[in-house]
Amino acid sequence: QLQLVESGGGLVQSGGSLRLSCAASGSNLDRYAVAWFRQAPGKERELVAIITRGGNTNYADSVKGRFTLSGDNVDNAVYLQMNSLKPEDTAVYYCNARAYIGTTPYDYWGQGTQVTVSS
Repeated sequence: QLQLVESGGGLVQSGGSLRLSCAASGSNLDRYAVAWFRQAPGKERELVAIITRGGNTNYADSVKGRFTLSGDNVDNAVYLQMNSLKPEDTAVYYCNARAYIGTTPYDYWGQGTQVTVSS
């Protein structure tokens, strides 16, 4: 069973950078589409960035040009480099991996890591 553990969150000033890590165990991440979501207090969880099994990446408009998603098959991990952080990036960030059996999606989630950006 795939397990995901996020790390790298913390408190940073506006304009600063953080690098989030999503480490996988129990299965190889290259079998999954992997995404980062975030959820701010009182708001719904939203997609931040996704990398497909083919290696294509897509980003939410709010983070394009500032965040970069990358994967490392050797480390079996995915990373989210976040630059030029803004207070509105404050949220709990979750790693998600999705695989399909037939047409049925199976989602795996990490426990989340808090990112707080001060103004």
